[in-house]
Amino acid sequence: QVQLVESGGGLVQAGGSLRLSCAASVSIDKLHDMDWYRQAPGKQREWIATLTSGDSTNYADSVKGRFTISRDNAENTVYLQMNSLKPEDTAVYYCHAGVLPGFPTDRSPEVWGQGTLVTVSS
Repeated sequence: QVQLVESGGGLVQAGGSLRLSCAASVSIDKLHDMDWYRQAPGKQREWIATLTSGDSTNYADSVKGRFTISRDNAENTVYLQMNSLKPEDTAVYYCHAGVLPGFPTDRSPEVWGQGTLVTVSS
């Protein structure tokens, strides 16, 4: 029904920047909220940021002030701009939609992208 495809990961030095993209197969306005998560080896998946269809944003304390989530509705794409990257930001980053079109918000299937690897070197 819905597919999410992340891209933009790679290797970057500490202090550098990357811009991740999450391309959706449906209008992102239909998904209500979009999220970014990350997961480092041996760690639990961590919520990073949320962007609502009304363009409200929320960030984890670990990335607040450094990361920015945004959208391009024409491209059905959500972005995560990552600045001032730190080695501890190294992880696989996942795009997430918690509410799919046609489902109520409290009982909707979720969809995850395949992930894109971000490696930050010291």
